[in-house]
Order: sequence, then C-alpha cells, then structure tokens
Amino acid sequence: MVDPVRPVPPYIAVVGPGTATAHEASLARHVGALLAQHDAVVVCGGLGGVMEACAEGASAAGGTVVGVLPGCDRTVGNRYLTQVLATGLGELRNGVLVNSCDALVAVGGSWGTLSEIALALHAGKPVASLHGWGLPSQSVASPEARLFVEVSTAAEAVQAVLPPVPQGDAG
Repeated sequence: MVDPVRPVPPYIAVVGPGTATAHEASLARHVGALLAQHDAVVVCGGLGGVMEACAEGASAAGGTVVGVLPGCDRTVGNRYLTQVLATGLGELRNGVLVNSCDALVAVGGSWGTLSEIALALHAGKPVASLHGWGLPSQSVASPEARLFVEVSTAAEAVQAVLPPVPQGDAG
C-alpha cells in the first residue's frame, strides 16, 4: 500500500559504456550527485565505467543507487551500490533496468547504451543524451522523438529527466 503522505521519488536510470573515458566518468559522477541532491533514486547497470561513476557521485551525495546486474552474482556489483539486483539475464537486463525507471540519462555511447535508449523511447520514457548518441534525421518526426533531448551538461541532463517541481499554493 502506498503511503499518500510520503511522496514516491523518481527513479532515474543512468547508462553508458562499461569502459568510460575520464570525461564520461566525470560527467556521470556529476549526474549521479545532482540526481541524489534532487532525491531521485539512481538506477544503473551496477558494473564499471559510467555505471560506477554515476553510483559514486550519487553515493557521495547521500543518494540511493540500485544496480541491475547482468549475472547471478551480487558481489560483482561496484562498491557504491545501495541495493543490487542480480538478474542472470545478461544483456536482457537492459529491459529490466529501463522498465524500473521513470526516465533515462545516457552518458557517452556504446551498443548497450543505444539499446537502452531505444527501449526507453519505445516505452515512452524521457531520455537525455549527454555527449552520446543522437537520433537519425529520419526518426526526428517519430512520436518518440519528442521524448529525446541531446544535452551538453550534467545539469541540463538532470533537468530534462526530472519531473517538474509542483508549485505550492500562493494563497
């Protein structure tokens, strides 16, 4: 039963290459920290690269980080995870990750990242791409394209995927 007094935090996935450049890791760390500061739950693939960097940033900011692992061994997740789901699904875990979040930030790009972006858009979830994949010109007219935004900073990425803050009553 959902407690009507306690708001449910947004779950935001942060995805990207398992082997990240220093720049990608820095961006992911910043995204993770900003999401934690906005009380979002960070969901990631739980391993290295962008996944570990975003988990490190969120953890350092006091946030909650859920790692969705491809294998069956929970102990292989990175040390910054708060909770670990060992799926045993390999790359199919991307669907679990996408369906457990409200929106997705992609930092950099790899084939796995591209699959997560496609799954998120197909599921109708907002996606912010930070220094990564873009949409091909022929797909810009698709209904899903309105959910996709290319951004150039961590702050823009977080702003693009977080729900708007409700305004209090003025009276």
